[in-house]
Amino acid sequence: MRETRRVARVLGACAAALTLALAAPGTAQAANGVLFIDRAPVHDPSGCYPLGDFVPSEVANFTDETAFVWSGPHCDGRVTGAVLPGRLVRPAPGMSLFIQ
Repeated sequence: MRETRRVARVLGACAAALTLALAAPGTAQAANGVLFIDRAPVHDPSGCYPLGDFVPSEVANFTDETAFVWSGPHCDGRVTGAVLPGRLVRPAPGMSLFIQ
């Protein structure tokens, strides 16, 4: 009887794990296109990028995603602006840029 319960628990746990694995969303994808930070191209960008320390950076967003400017150096702090697709801006204040 104990062995039957144990097998039932193991099978139940396996079924639950399989259900969670199949229901999980797919992996995040990078933005499609090119993001220019101070005229340096980043193809299909994804993640956090530093901006200039002393002068406002120039950001040109030729992707299909909005990029967000953060007040902190590692995409932390607060969002201070956004760079919409097809836009060229000099975001200030801001120390980093995040795009998904």
